Formats: sequence, C-alpha cells, structure tokens
Amino acid sequence: EVQLVESGGGLVQPGGSLRLSCAASGFTFDDYAMSWVRQAPGKGLEWVSAISWNGDRIYYAESMKGRFTISRDNAKNTLYLQMNSLKSEDTAVYYCAKGKGSGYVRGEYDIWGQGTQVTVSS
Repeated sequence: EVQLVESGGGLVQPGGSLRLSCAASGFTFDDYAMSWVRQAPGKGLEWVSAISWNGDRIYYAESMKGRFTISRDNAKNTLYLQMNSLKSEDTAVYYCAKGKGSGYVRGEYDIWGQGTQVTVSS
C-alpha cells in the first residue's frame, strides 16, 4: 500500500521551531520529487516547499524562504521540514505530497498524507 505518514506537529510559541517528518512506504521513494503543502483554517491549500528526487533542487514559497528547510533521507524513505521563527500565520495542517516524477512540477501530486497540525500561539 502506498502511504505517506506525517508526524512532528504540535503547539509552539511564536518564534519557536518544529521539525515535521513524512514517512513514505509502498513506492520507490527516491524516484520521486516530494512537497509540503499546508492548509490554514478556513483557507485553501498553500504550497510550502518541494525537493527533487535526490535533493539537488529545492524550492520554497516566498514567505517561507529563510525560515523553513526541506530535506530528505532516501535511505530512510523520509521527508523533513524544519520550521524556524514560526509565526501565528504558519498555523495550518501540513501535508506531504508525492510528485509524479523525479523533478518538481507545480501542482502535480498523486499521493497525500493525512496531515499533521501545527499551531503557533502564545
């Protein structure tokens, strides 16, 4: 069964940090680009970041640059998102999503995880 399972969300104060993980199974993880996408309360999906199959190409949404770091460990079939300097507006459910190929193509995902809640509040 193809599966993505996120973890690492929680409640954090503004300015704090969290590290999200996404464990992949059921497919050849290092054949595919991966992304993080989030959905804030009452809003639509917002793309956060993406990484190519081997990590040599990385992309961020403008508001995340300098604060978030995407990475992957292909030996562990795991995708990560290190989030620093968190703001209240980062509150959202964060999803990892599998791309359809080795390189990132905007909006092209075929498998999603169940999401992990990140709440930034004092």
